[in-house]
Amino acid sequence: MKTLRIALVLSLAAPAAFAGDGIDIRPGRDETVFGNCVPSLLARNRSGETIGYLQVDLALTLRNGQERTVELKSAYREGVPAPVVPGAQTTLRQHLDTSRAIGVPCGEIAHRKAIATVCLTERGTPCASSVEVKP
Repeated sequence: MKTLRIALVLSLAAPAAFAGDGIDIRPGRDETVFGNCVPSLLARNRSGETIGYLQVDLALTLRNGQERTVELKSAYREGVPAPVVPGAQTTLRQHLDTSRAIGVPCGEIAHRKAIATVCLTERGTPCASSVEVKP
């Protein structure tokens, strides 16, 4: 009887976990590495599909008015897969070995704006779920 109650509670709670039906992306923890800001974003997969690759391109406006663009990725696109299953969270990072550093510390960033997103399922097809970015 106890097992039946636990199974019932889990089956009722499971759909609620994915009720957002999409991918939510929020600010992560920025780090300064060798004098350069390395921004990050946290992505929560609230959809029912497994994400194979996720990328958000950010336009950064610096305090002096200059702009920089940075790609934040869930994994290397042609590298080892790092799938994000439904209900899981991952950090989107700038890969400094494949992209140019921003060139300023984090305190010099005045504004961030998402300008593009790429979301692919583990099969390599575009994600059916919506992607909401609040950088």
